[in-house]
Amino acid sequence: MIAPRLVARVLARIGAACRAASQALGLALLFALLPAQAHKPSDSYLALKVDGAVVVGQWDIALRDLDFALGLDADGDGAITWGELRARHAEIAAYALARLQLAADTAPCRLTAGRQLVDGHTDGAYTVLEFRAECPQPPKALAIAYTLFNDLDPQHRGLLRLEFQGQTRSAVLGPQASSQRFELASLSHFDQFRAYGLEGVQHIWVGYDHILFLLALLLPAVLLWGATGWRPADSFRQAFLDVLRVVTAFTVAHSITLSLATLGLLAPSSRLVESTIALSVVLAALNNVWPLFHGRRWLVAFCFGLVHGFGFASVLQDLGLPREALVLALVGFNLGVEAGQLAIVAVFLPLAFAARRTAFYRRGVLVAGSLLIAAVAAVWLAERLFNLKVLPF
Repeated sequence: MIAPRLVARVLARIGAACRAASQALGLALLFALLPAQAHKPSDSYLALKVDGAVVVGQWDIALRDLDFALGLDADGDGAITWGELRARHAEIAAYALARLQLAADTAPCRLTAGRQLVDGHTDGAYTVLEFRAECPQPPKALAIAYTLFNDLDPQHRGLLRLEFQGQTRSAVLGPQASSQRFELASLSHFDQFRAYGLEGVQHIWVGYDHILFLLALLLPAVLLWGATGWRPADSFRQAFLDVLRVVTAFTVAHSITLSLATLGLLAPSSRLVESTIALSVVLAALNNVWPLFHGRRWLVAFCFGLVHGFGFASVLQDLGLPREALVLALVGFNLGVEAGQLAIVAVFLPLAFAARRTAFYRRGVLVAGSLLIAAVAAVWLAERLFNLKVLPF
């Protein structure tokens, strides 16, 4: 009977922590019901299909981003009409295609714009720009250079779906990887697994909200809470085990919701997910200054990890998973996320342990750092609730 009692106690503690977290989420849920759109990272969706020496393309670009770059709202009434958009079609097409270059092997392809439509995504209206690229010869490798909004938003991403002979490739384009080359040959299962693993690593490294949440949970790992406040951990093993509990709980939780969302079994609104992720960072950071879950941070990591999993899933869904290798891509991406997390832990933990006895770490890093993290995340929360853009990241 010992094992069932232990399981029951663990489940009870998880439930209690999640209920406490849900009370804090009340504010986010309330604002999520408001009609304001959520601010989410700036993305565009680029679909390319290679057919011989011709590449047929469709490019979905958010109207809010184009308005910021080109000023589409001519009358300044806060709404972009179809008439305003149609009048600027040539300018929009020229602006976008000037920031996209395709090359068959090393020979440039000539891009020409087609129709312009409007479609809705979860975060608002997008212009849909159809185009085609005529290459000198059928490419064995397609080189893509992508610089859309590089000068305006360093966090903008282009989510690429590339089709060739029935196979689908996916990639994330942006300032960190503006030029990429794709060999147009059949991919083995291992190649697809590796490609999605690299996407997972990249996502965690450029996902600042996920990184700050993880750091907020790791900062007190080399300390112990007592009657007199924080004091240094006695051994590296003690700190390592605490980190292991936190990272394992976060991994298990986000793996659950990542899988459920990617398979289409759950689909919460992006506004609620992105806002709650920002709120989770605020609460995790403030918990370091005014500890409520000092001995149960793994429970906080588990509860909020469920929400972060939906954030990871949105990237996979936007990339367009290959149906013929759905499970392979899902596992590869998830392992890539874990590898990215472990790399952060491997750098952070030894440095933090070495500095744990200093007043600089306890006051400057833990307290001041946590307050700074909470402040940044609070701005993210306001941005995502009220569709603002304050921070450049």
